[in-house]
Amino acid sequence: MDLHSFYMGEVFDAYEFFGAHTDFNGTVFRTYAPSAYRVNIMGDWTGWQEVEMQRSGQLYTYYSADAHVGHMYKYVIYSGAGRAEHTDPYAFAMELRPACASIVTDLMAYRFTDHKWMRDRSKNYDSPMNIYELHMGSWKCGSDRVNGWYTYTDIADELIEYVKSHGYTHIEFMPLAEHPADESWGYQNTGFFAPTARYGTPLQLMELVDRCHNAGIGCIMDFIPVHFACDPYALEKYDGSALYEYPSQDVGVSEWGTYNFIHSRREVCCFIQSAADMWLSLYHFDGLRMDAISRAIYWQGDPARGVNSSTVDFLRRMDEGLHRRHPTAMLIAEDSTDMPKITAPTEFGGLGFDYKWDLGWMHDTLDYMALPPSERERERAKITFSMYYFSNELYLLPLSHDENVHGKKTIIDKMWGGYDDKFRQVKTLYMYMYTHPGKKLLFMGSEFGQFREWDVHREQDWSLMEYETHRTLDGYMTDLCGLYRDRRSLYCEEYDARRFEWCDPVCEGSGEAASGAGAVFAYRRTSGDESTVVLLNFSDREQTVTFEAGKLTLLLATDPEQRGEDSTKGIVLPPLSGAMFDEKN
Repeated sequence: MDLHSFYMGEVFDAYEFFGAHTDFNGTVFRTYAPSAYRVNIMGDWTGWQEVEMQRSGQLYTYYSADAHVGHMYKYVIYSGAGRAEHTDPYAFAMELRPACASIVTDLMAYRFTDHKWMRDRSKNYDSPMNIYELHMGSWKCGSDRVNGWYTYTDIADELIEYVKSHGYTHIEFMPLAEHPADESWGYQNTGFFAPTARYGTPLQLMELVDRCHNAGIGCIMDFIPVHFACDPYALEKYDGSALYEYPSQDVGVSEWGTYNFIHSRREVCCFIQSAADMWLSLYHFDGLRMDAISRAIYWQGDPARGVNSSTVDFLRRMDEGLHRRHPTAMLIAEDSTDMPKITAPTEFGGLGFDYKWDLGWMHDTLDYMALPPSERERERAKITFSMYYFSNELYLLPLSHDENVHGKKTIIDKMWGGYDDKFRQVKTLYMYMYTHPGKKLLFMGSEFGQFREWDVHREQDWSLMEYETHRTLDGYMTDLCGLYRDRRSLYCEEYDARRFEWCDPVCEGSGEAASGAGAVFAYRRTSGDESTVVLLNFSDREQTVTFEAGKLTLLLATDPEQRGEDSTKGIVLPPLSGAMFDEKN
């Protein structure tokens, strides 16, 4: 590694230099600790006795012929702040919490077999992308497993079969980098280069990704470039000073009690962007969903505090560098700001992300679905507004884990009304989502209507599949996902505003019979000679709808009683229902 490039923030593979690296003769260890006056190492092969590392400027190096793969170790850092034991910031593996030693690991030991997938993959701009978001430890649990967790290897067959059979194209794994607290869901990291030991070894995670690719399933990693856990054995005051964090508490501590990375330090930028590169390079992940980008754009996520220019510059440089190294990998921003050009290329003044979560669409839509039908007519803009801006960015529509926790209720339970009405409406919501321009993301359990909020310590309520209403919803979602993948008008050229058109429906009837007409929507999606027409009735009354259209053939309906009448005579929509049609001129 060129040290000048490291100090200038230009290195994307610092993990090839720092950390523990083995060969046939032993292992070399390197760490960066500019404010330390001595760094020792201790591990299995030393009997956990401290051995001094050799200093060269701000770097410390140690070589041992006795240290091998599987050995554990820690750094002992001496500075003006005293003595402190730390895990290796660049460690490829760590002990299971609450232990925290680093583990010597050879990441080159796994041989991938996904060459065709890696050669042919794309950013999916004109391809369907339907993401199944899950938390590894609570998708399914086993009583015979330690702590109830399946390993990356043990879960592979069942997970891949489930995702494929339900029509998803990608799995998004909630953070898998090492973290001390289960309750953080992986968003408070201590090991940015180490897959969590909860679910097995680094090589087992590589195997899971490899098997997904060979089954035609992409893998996205949830990545945290903004903040890190405050545990003193990790990055906190690593060399006795605020090396990775801000020295000021005013901007140094996040709303989650974690430390914000100081992106104005170029060595810190190299650390973060190298971690991102490692997941893409060595683990073959197809994309990174980057968490809390709004907190990176503005100081503490507050627009009133102004733009954090050093962090914005870092994001641009990181995205540009990752695109250069991985031209077919996807970079996805979880961003709730209204800053423009999040998904514009950096050469045109953008941040360089490939996709942005449309959190405005999510909030408007879920707020609308919680309203009584009698109030939906006057809130029509909550459905129509997103159609005015969807072509401004490359959006992804998320109904994620955040919408299934913390007293917010799960997706199905957010729907207005009683039990049966919730099932009717959630089907209509999903039809709206899967026919709206933008890629899709759905959190585990939402596909079969889980009512209990997600709990990191419990698996999904799979027993609900014993009930017909949940099985029916699950089957409907499989059909909907299949149509989304099969119909190019639902994903091809979807960010071109010319491919979307309102159909201006007329609802027949008068007086009470016409009540709710303002909660009826009709639109058309097109690509080439294929046209898909979508009708949505969010009112609690039957509606007869007419509009200008060609010959319509029913593709899918939320209500089994739906019929595919000729639109010139009017299509009857049951209450709280939706229908999708193929249109021929």
